Amino acid sequence: MSKGKAKSGQNRVHVIAERCKGCGFCVEFCPKHALYQSTETNSKGYYLIAASNENRCSGCGMCSMVCPEFAIFVDSAEEED
Repeated sequence: MSKGKAKSGQNRVHVIAERCKGCGFCVEFCPKHALYQSTETNSKGYYLIAASNENRCSGCGMCSMVCPEFAIFVDSAEEED
């Protein structure tokens, strides 16, 4: 299972590509407008979500709360170091 990682300031947005169906809920509900629907597709042909601006993500987790497929989550970049 592949994971797309986009570093976002002190936070990282992780998209599990094979779960993402490109519904756009996370993009619509992101209070910082840090996400967008990319032109990259997964094996099922769905357009994936990606971080548009590396410094905008506040780490609020709204994207993971609204995702019906549990395909996106945010963690602190400091946790991985």
